Amino acid sequence: CLWLQKQMSCRVPVLLKKSCLQNGSRSHCREYLPKVNFQQPYIRNRTYTLAKMASASDKDTDNRLIGQQLFVNIRENNRCYLMKRAVEFVVKDVLLTEVKNQYPYVEEVAQFLASLTSELSTCVSNTGFLSLRISLLLLNLRMLQAVLGENGKTKAIGELDLLFDYLENACTDAQKKGGNKKKN
Repeated sequence: CLWLQKQMSCRVPVLLKKSCLQNGSRSHCREYLPKVNFQQPYIRNRTYTLAKMASASDKDTDNRLIGQQLFVNIRENNRCYLMKRAVEFVVKDVLLTEVKNQYPYVEEVAQFLASLTSELSTCVSNTGFLSLRISLLLLNLRMLQAVLGENGKTKAIGELDLLFDYLENACTDAQKKGGNKKKN
């Protein structure tokens, strides 16, 4: 697993830099999510409560599945596409598995996240390289989760709050219009 992480951080960024110079690696997200989707107290509380419950059971404090490492060498305008793919992975490979019977709110949160990714159906990669880079990141997530075993699913659920926040930051319309910028 560490070998794969080293490979990802050493080789892929070099390729990404070359690709960005040649093709201008981009994704197209014609529609962004309304900020109000993330401001619903009910689903926000369900998501954060679920994450808190699972993180209390997470015994591995050395690894993180969802974190800033996802965004290394990913341009800001491509982050929504990355987060869409990461959410699809977590919903399909984690939330809709046998864990849905282990924690409350899993099905509600999975349905909510799936509805957001469906709203982002127009958010696609227009370059093969960006798709490859993001596929490698997701492969890294899958491999880390596999190495961690059942605790990998627990970890992914325990990081739903991060996933929720990163998706909001990358894919809301207010972010793209400059609405979330701090003023001095």
